[in-house]
Amino acid sequence: MDLLIATLATFIQIYSTLLIIRVLLSWFPNINWYNQPFAALSQVTDPYLNIFRNIIPPLGGIDLSPILAFLLLNIVGNLLYSLRGLPLLG
Repeated sequence: MDLLIATLATFIQIYSTLLIIRVLLSWFPNINWYNQPFAALSQVTDPYLNIFRNIIPPLGGIDLSPILAFLLLNIVGNLLYSLRGLPLLG
C-alpha cells in the first residue's frame, strides 16, 4: 500500500510540473501546439485543465482555471503525503 501511495504522490508531483510548463508556455502566442513536443504536452495536460475550464470560463481573456487545477492537485498530494506520514508539500 505504501508503494502505491508513493507512486501516486510522485505522479502528482510530475504532473504538477507538466502543468506549470504548460501554463508558462501558454504565455507565448507563437508556439504551434500541433508540433512536438508541445502536442504531447497539450495532450497530457489539456484534458485535466478542460475540466476546470468548464467550471471557470476565461474572464477578460485570462484563464483562471489552472489555479483551481493546481489547488486540487495540491490537496490530493498533501493528502497522500499525510497518509505516508511525510511532511506536507508547500
